[in-house]
Amino acid sequence: MTQIELTVDGMKCGGCSSRLKRVLEESSGIKKADIVLETKKVNVSYDAANVNRAAIEDLIRGAGFTVLAA
Repeated sequence: MTQIELTVDGMKCGGCSSRLKRVLEESSGIKKADIVLETKKVNVSYDAANVNRAAIEDLIRGAGFTVLAA
């Protein structure tokens, strides 16, 4: 399992973070997504053979959020 931490803008409430968690965890290759709304951090555990960082960022953008540069 590979793990990344991303900073995501646009999450304003618990509903936003819950929606993003659901979008990520329902996607093939993603095992777990932990979101800390207060710090805008998203930690994703995924199978690198099935999904990559760019695809995860695309999922986040597709859900209506912005991935901030590290």
